Amino acid sequence: MCGICGVYPFHRVPLEKARLKAMCDVIFHRGPDEEGFYIDRDIALGIRRLSIIDLSTGQQPIHNEDKTVWTVFNGEIYNHREIRDNLLKEGHVFYTNADTEVIVHLYEKYGEDFVTKLNGMFAIAVWDSSQQTLVLARDRLGIKPLCYYLNGEKLVFGSEIKSILIEGTVERKLHLPALDYYLTYGYIPAPDTIFQGIKKLPPGHILICRKGQTRVKGYWDVSYENRQKYDENYYEERILEMLRLSVKRRLMSDVPLGAFLSGGIDSSTVVGIMSQLMDQPVKTFSIGFEETKYNELSDARRVAKYFNTQHTELIVKPN
Repeated sequence: MCGICGVYPFHRVPLEKARLKAMCDVIFHRGPDEEGFYIDRDIALGIRRLSIIDLSTGQQPIHNEDKTVWTVFNGEIYNHREIRDNLLKEGHVFYTNADTEVIVHLYEKYGEDFVTKLNGMFAIAVWDSSQQTLVLARDRLGIKPLCYYLNGEKLVFGSEIKSILIEGTVERKLHLPALDYYLTYGYIPAPDTIFQGIKKLPPGHILICRKGQTRVKGYWDVSYENRQKYDENYYEERILEMLRLSVKRRLMSDVPLGAFLSGGIDSSTVVGIMSQLMDQPVKTFSIGFEETKYNELSDARRVAKYFNTQHTELIVKPN
């Protein structure tokens, strides 16, 4: 998990680095390893990084060859190696081994359609200085959060609302329809947030902003067209194949990996597939409670024993 933030002033009023740093500091918990900044008269981009891939040269913000395109990024791009190989064949020059760098080169090639080439979970900000354009993108299912505030003077964005609020110009006013949503559904659906004027970028959408002219558009949605009927064996094999591929892609890391294990179907399936794919015992972690009716540790323990994981348990107490 990382955290990104930034400000795009439409009248070239540069943001002070101290203010950008404050926006990063409030999301320190998202990225305790490093911080990074890119500031000029047109844009300010900030990042708090949790180092997962390319620990030594993956510092953000990252740029293209001539430093006209910059990006900050939270997430992982699972197909970055295939993308990199294709871009290298086309003459693109890379200076890191990080998955982040494929973003700027894909943008060079495809413009705002770059996001359709990515397989991953992500919240991305791309700044194109030659076009004075900021592009924000959120992954297909909205795994990574991304919020923004827009008025006639600037666009402010962040992985968390607290970065937007600390920027200093956004008024903290309760958005009553969002409160109604929360009390009715238990959450606030996109694009609303609890604050007036602050919005969530919906899953599967990008925002394109050029000198104050802004549009939000979807680039992906679930499709139910052209469905064919197969027998039960086909679906069993296909689902298992997709699960194996998904887990394998997520094992990409330069640091040790583990899994949360509840003992339920979802986490147990993931741990089982991990145990098949890894050459060492899976590190599993389970949270339990003192109240018996809420405690699922026994189920998790059975799964951990079955797959011979390196298991750790923790009891949470209401202190």
